[in-house]
Order: sequence, then structure tokens, then C-alpha cells
Amino acid sequence: MPRARIRVLAAGLASVALIAFAAPAAAQQKFINVLTGGQSGVYYPLGVALGQIYTKAIPDAKTSVQATKASVENLNLIQAGRGEIAFTLGDSLSDAWKGVEEAGFKAPLKSLRAVAGIYPNYIQIVASADSGIKTLADLKGKRISVGAPRSGTELNARAILKAAGLSYADFSKVEYLPFGESVELMKNRQLDVTLQSAGLGVASIRDLSTSVPINVVAVPADVVGKIGDPAYQAATIPANTYTGQAQDVPTVAVRNFLVTGEKVPADTVYAMTKALFDNLDQMVAAHAAAKAIRAEDAPKATPVPLHPGAERYYREAGLLK
Repeated sequence: MPRARIRVLAAGLASVALIAFAAPAAAQQKFINVLTGGQSGVYYPLGVALGQIYTKAIPDAKTSVQATKASVENLNLIQAGRGEIAFTLGDSLSDAWKGVEEAGFKAPLKSLRAVAGIYPNYIQIVASADSGIKTLADLKGKRISVGAPRSGTELNARAILKAAGLSYADFSKVEYLPFGESVELMKNRQLDVTLQSAGLGVASIRDLSTSVPINVVAVPADVVGKIGDPAYQAATIPANTYTGQAQDVPTVAVRNFLVTGEKVPADTVYAMTKALFDNLDQMVAAHAAAKAIRAEDAPKATPVPLHPGAERYYREAGLLK
């Protein structure tokens, strides 16, 4: 064989060898897209913190954090394989598993798997003081924002207003806006009230309460009972959570979850779950709502099956038998 041809052949074999060795290394890289919510809510800062945790704690992790319209969009994205972990409200997760079309799910999302139950979302109905709104009955004829269309917040709004004997037709104006935009309209007196489903101390309402006098509207226990969904539980917004809120306010809470897809590798989900609970202090530093996250409660009462990777973590931690 001519010497030149031998050199070409040798170079080709070397290239193949390099590719063969490089392929496994590239395959080891873990792509983790964290699906959150709007930047003025609680999901987003917690998602950013989670992304930072994964980058440091999981070898070869390439992490991104995506702002979304929250629960409903997140669940559809996970089903489509366009995210590895997502924040969601429990009632939206239950609706997604069942395929409740009016909640934004055209078919049952059977690829969803639970990673952890985390903190509760509190339904916070906040009115400007000059609107005169002090009770749910006072909402009639007023201007309200109920969150993005078919978002977890908007589904919460429908459920609570219905239990209180109200519908969107009872308002003079209904806006479907993210938290931050709702607050800006209230500051400019273009809205009277906003309903926000979020962790306590959410930035948008803190901003509003320091800008204009507010009333936090109570959701009485008898109204909570009429919702008829076990995902909704009576809760309390403690006094002084927001500027000018001098008293405890009864309301309703819905548990949040972290979810993933069944096709996400078990080793990746195990690593994500372990990193979360090994670094809860970083989550709390990102937002006080994370103080309510407890590893012992995380695998309990999930509306969808636990992912095997998460289940492995809880068994190793002695939290599942």
C-alpha cells in the first residue's frame, strides 16, 4: 500500500477513535431546564436558586432557568419533554393527570412524575383601601385581575369565586395579568383588586403594600369548605406579612409540587432531589416561602406517581418504607 495512503488511513482511524472516546463524555452531560413562573412571583426566584444548586452539586449539569406562565404551561412543557423539573400547584397537577380540558389539558398528561411536595401557595386577595373592598361580597362590580388565562392562579380564582357565589360576570372588569402587571395597574388606580396564588411575602404584593394602602380580603372557612376539592385547605396569612396588614387574615392554601417527566433518567432525578434537600438553606435565602419545605412531607399525598429517582432518595433517607 502506498505510504501516503497509509498515513490517510491512520489519520482516519485516529479520528474515529477520538470520536468514540468523546461520545460517552458528551453523553454524560445532564441538561436540566427548570420551569418556573413569572419573575414577580415566588416560583422564579426559587427556580433560579434551584438552578444554581444543580450547577454546583450535580457533576456535568448544564442548567437553564425558564420564566413561564407557571403551573399549566409548565405541566404541558414537561409532558412534551421540554423541561426536566417544574413548579406547579397541586390542583393543576391533579387536573393535568386527569386531562381536565377546561383547566388547560386537552388529554391526560400521563408522563408526569412527582419529585417533591414543597410549600403551600396562599390565595391572597388584595384590594386597594380606597376601593372600599373589605369582604368577598364587596367584590361585586369591581375591577379585578385573576392571573394569566388558565394559569394555576386563574384556576384558583374560578374555584374560590364560585364557592363565594360569584362569577366573572359579577365584575365590572376582569383582567388576566401576571402579578407584577396587576400591581402596576392597581398603583395607577386602573384596578381595584388582585387575586394572587403565591407563597407568603410574594414580592408583587410587598411592592403594592409599600406603595398604596391595602386591604387583604378574608376567605372564610365556610367558603373554603364549599370548594369541594381536598387540594384546597383553610389557612392563615399572618399579621404583618404585608405593610398595613395588622391582623391575621383567614384564606385558603394549595400545596405546590416539583414535577418531572417519566423519561428523565432516574439518576438525574435522584441527583436533583438530593441536591434540593442538601441545600434547602439556599432555597430559603432566595425566598422565605421555602421555609415550609420539609423532606419528611415531600413524598406524601402526591397527585401523580413519584419518579423512581425521587423514590430512591426518599427510601435512602428513611422517609419511605
